[in-house]
Amino acid sequence: MDQWTRVRRTVPVVATLLALTSCTSFGGVGGVQGTPGASGVRDPYFPRLGNGGYDVQHYSLTLDYTPRAGGEDHTGSTARTRPAGRLTGTAEITARATQDLSAFNLDLHGLEVSSATVGGAEAAVSRAGNELTLRPETDLTDGETFTTVVRYSGTPATLIDADDSEEGWLTTVDGAVALGQPSGSMAWFPGNHHPSDKASYDITVTVPRGLKAVSNGELKSERRTPGGRTAFAWHSGEPMASYLATVAIGAYETKTSRTPSGVPVYTAVDPAVATSSAKVLATVPQVMEWGVRKFGPYPFSSTGAIVERGNDSEYALETQTKPVFPGAPDQGLLVHELAHQWFGDSVTPESWRDMWLNEGFATYAEWLWAEDFDHIPADTSFARAFSEQANWAFPPADPPTAADISDKPVYGRGAMVIHKIREAVGDDAFYDIVRGWTAAHRHGNASTDDFTAYVEQKSGKDLTNLWNTWLYGENKPRTAAAAHQPADAAGPQP
Repeated sequence: MDQWTRVRRTVPVVATLLALTSCTSFGGVGGVQGTPGASGVRDPYFPRLGNGGYDVQHYSLTLDYTPRAGGEDHTGSTARTRPAGRLTGTAEITARATQDLSAFNLDLHGLEVSSATVGGAEAAVSRAGNELTLRPETDLTDGETFTTVVRYSGTPATLIDADDSEEGWLTTVDGAVALGQPSGSMAWFPGNHHPSDKASYDITVTVPRGLKAVSNGELKSERRTPGGRTAFAWHSGEPMASYLATVAIGAYETKTSRTPSGVPVYTAVDPAVATSSAKVLATVPQVMEWGVRKFGPYPFSSTGAIVERGNDSEYALETQTKPVFPGAPDQGLLVHELAHQWFGDSVTPESWRDMWLNEGFATYAEWLWAEDFDHIPADTSFARAFSEQANWAFPPADPPTAADISDKPVYGRGAMVIHKIREAVGDDAFYDIVRGWTAAHRHGNASTDDFTAYVEQKSGKDLTNLWNTWLYGENKPRTAAAAHQPADAAGPQP
């Protein structure tokens, strides 16, 4: 059987295609001269995630979702036990080829593809696990901008991560919420699902009357459609990693306001937790203005929050412009997720090994808030983190496995690294470094090596021993004060 099948608009991809492996030789059909793009970017923890050979510029996603009937609440029920409804989608992906391409891959989990075109011409399609491989009718040349349209449908899946947490498409009592860290976005749209490839987004979601669909960025329109449904169109003009994209569907209570400097605020809250969420959500404008003073100009054109019921997800996530919370957040969690808009969302990790840059800074933002508003010095927060043995399981910049990238050292010890930088350079230089870092890599990607080099360049200090002790050291220092030996001193203390 030929490994390639032309997928026509009226004929779905047959199930047997799921078992096929990607083709590595394309001679004899269409005379293409390019080579296939890589089926992964060799991330140290997720080597098959993402794809090579192209850079996405924009996603335009048109989705229609109908929750399954009978979504009544059951005590203890989660996305794993609630049945999902049906999703129908069209993904229009604008990208630039970074090599001569005979074929390229998109990451997509489970959903059935009914048609695919590249540059308006029908494309050949192969499926192998989460790899959707498209072969255009003619090859793409290096530097060429092209548009791919994929039509798909099915029941989107809840994925289980290496650490046993849920991501992907999470079914809620009255709808669904999509959470994508690290790879769950492929459960609801095809794309280049690695944080190193960021793009702008337009996401339009049609849902039954009575429900609302909330996504990243700004709401551009809300309109009735035939059949008594409602379409919500959202636009994110600033670049976004796919793991930060979200769609939340439910009977939300929504509110709009502005920060003192004029940034629009949009909150969507499940009615069951609206009262318990009201007080903390009212501080969003204050937190944003405080963040500007600490971290530099806010990098996006809007902000807000989405608050689900407590058992709708297992964790909060910094989805861009609208973090998702499982139940009413406390003040520290709100500060943490909003700080991520600078650290993780605007300055996005180059690979998942660099996740401590996200979580260390966001955790340190909690310490700074406590210092400014709760009269708890950052030194005290540092001492508490230092005393927690779980923070010393591994170095924050080198988690042992994919299951560890969201573990305690990435957060607590990551924040300790930031505090040690502050101690080493002094407050004035520290805040100059932080604000300079968010400006230098605004809307881009950065690695741990980029960060350590930047700090040393801006401070004029050799911080080798700080990195060796707090960022990469295997062992806990004898005392919390240890770290600033001269660069030629012995390595980290045992």
